[in-house]
This record gives sequence, structure tokens and C-alpha cells, in this order.
Amino acid sequence: MIYFDNAASSFPKPPSVTAAMRFALGHTSGAGRSSHALAMTGAELMFQTRCEAAQLFGVSDPSRIVFTHNATHALNIALRSAGSRFRRIAISPFEHNSVFRPLHAMRRQVRTTILDGELWNDERLLSSAERALKSGAECFVLTHVSNVFGAVQPLAELDALLAPRGIPLILDASQSAGVLELDVRNYSSLAAVCMPGHKGLYGPTGTGILICCDEQFCRSVLQGGTGGDSAEADMPDYLPDRLESGTANVCGIAGLRAGIRFVRSVGTESIRRKECALLQCFRPLAELDGVECFFAPIPGRQTGVLSLRLNDLPAEQAAAQLAEYGICVRAGLHCAPLAHRTAHTFESGTVRFSFGWFQTEGQAEAAVRVLKSMLKSTKKE
Repeated sequence: MIYFDNAASSFPKPPSVTAAMRFALGHTSGAGRSSHALAMTGAELMFQTRCEAAQLFGVSDPSRIVFTHNATHALNIALRSAGSRFRRIAISPFEHNSVFRPLHAMRRQVRTTILDGELWNDERLLSSAERALKSGAECFVLTHVSNVFGAVQPLAELDALLAPRGIPLILDASQSAGVLELDVRNYSSLAAVCMPGHKGLYGPTGTGILICCDEQFCRSVLQGGTGGDSAEADMPDYLPDRLESGTANVCGIAGLRAGIRFVRSVGTESIRRKECALLQCFRPLAELDGVECFFAPIPGRQTGVLSLRLNDLPAEQAAAQLAEYGICVRAGLHCAPLAHRTAHTFESGTVRFSFGWFQTEGQAEAAVRVLKSMLKSTKKE
């Protein structure tokens, strides 16, 4: 099997992730709920994971690292918190449905502005952001890297635009966490940063992180037991307890800690270089008739995600054929119709190849050969 679907979930995981989860399963129970050894071991694992994440992302207070079920969960917390304060929110034209759908659900109280954009054109997005500010936008949302095209969006430039005006920014780091260096101290406008544990952090599914840079963006959307303050009817007003109701996924969090440690040991820059090297293996496809490859005009503008269209083969059909060869990709709209509308690929969708640390150039070259063979067969038909 050749796995090129890392933008959905990284695979395989480092062996240390499996070992950490197995240890937690056999040595923890009810983390934070009691003082016995099993509960204390679980609580310590969770605290260590917060510390590891805080060090990776430049967070001075580990209590601002909140564990969630996934990036969608984290984004819903941040967006619903923003919706309780602001009436005009602007979002990039590449946002995932994890951003668009919560805001659509709040459409009666929040007016959402979708910024104007074009694939690989930062200036157009930033000009649109300036116009949105003049029109009264009170909060912005930015997906750091497009899950469809791997396009790195202008975080630093948008921060420079928003920070002097005191305008908050919610960052969806689903495709950048663990791949791009992200130190929250470098971006004054950041109010919340949301990410999954199972993608670039190489943790298991069912894990995510919300970095609460501004506590006003961390209002609870779930109420329940936290293991403390049990006599109070209201949720605790301090982090992370305010947002972590119910029994924690200690096994998953233990695996996440191992994944973060792996990323820190390898280094995000090394991971990005590896992914971009794999991306370049697909360059020969751009020279073929009937293939449209979405490569950035400047290589540094793209992570290890490549979308393509085959003129004579629908995206879903191409993905199904690739699966028959044991090549795992994703096809369609990738839960990001805004991005496809912006890039004019909404009607067709794309076939997406996404790379990770454990894939090889040999696998990439094999996939290219299979695609070439598929194209020849299609033309003969």
C-alpha cells in the first residue's frame, strides 16, 4: 500500500505513539478524578502533553492548551465564543466546512464576509481584508494552509494588518501544525489556534488542541463534570477545566504526547522539506496533456499537498482506480467547497495527494507511473 492521504490523517504513526497508548490503557484510569495511582498517572500524562504542546507552539502557560476531540471541536468553541461577542466576522476564501458551517448555523446573529481571493495570490486576499476592516469586520478567521491545495496563506501579513487595530484572529492550523513553524508569540492578533492531533502532529484520531491565546474566545460549549468544583452549578472559570468536561481521552492524549515528541525531535523544517521533496516527484505530470496540476508558482508557498485534475477521468473515478493499485488518495471537494469555488474547481473537484514523513520518493515515483498508465488506458478507450 502507498499512502498519500496525510491531509486527512497521517499514516503510519511513529511506533512510540502505539506504545504510549498501550501504556496508558494499562496504567491509567479516571485521570484527574482521584488521588490513586492510576488517576494520578493519567493526570500526569495529560499535564506532560500540555507542556510538550506549549513548548512546540511557544505558549508560556500550559493551562492554555485545551484538549478537544479534533480541530472541528476546537473551531466550534472559538467560533461560537466569537459569535457571542461579534456580529461581523470575515473568513478567508479557502476555509474548511469546520469554519463555514458553524458560522452558517449562527447566521441569524453573525454576518459572515468571505474575503475575495485567488489561488496563490496573497495580495488579493490582503486587499480584501483591508476592505472588510473598513466595512466593520470585527474578527477574522484564517486557515493557515489550504487542505485542498497546500497553499500557505499570509498569516504574518494579515497579523500585521489586524494587530495594530486590536482585531482578533482565529487560526485554523489543521494543515500547518507540525509542518510549519508556528510560535504564537510572533502573532499579536491571535485569539485562538485550532488543530487536530491526528494529522501533522502524528497522534491518534479523536484528539485535538485549542490554544486559548485570548480567554474571551474560550467559552464552554459543553457543560459537565471536571473532577473539581463539584458543588458549583456553573463550570469552573479557569482553564483548562472550563473547556474539558467529561472523562478525558487519556489513551489518545498519551499518543498525542508521543506524536508531538516525534515532531519536536525531527523538527518541523525537516518534515516540511521531506514533504516538499515528495511533492516535486510529481512535477513530470504537469508536462502531460490532459493533466492539470496545482503547483505553486513559488515552491515555498506550498506544503506537501497536491491537487490535480485529469481531463478524461472524473476525480472520484481516478481515486477509485488508484485504490485498486493500492494507492490511497482523496477525491472530491475535501469538505472545502469555498476553496474549490475560489480555485474554479468546484464542478469537478480534484484528486488530492498529500505527503508525510513516512512516505518515500520511490513510492511517489511509483504513483506517477501508475497515473501515466491510467492516462494512456483512458485515451485508448
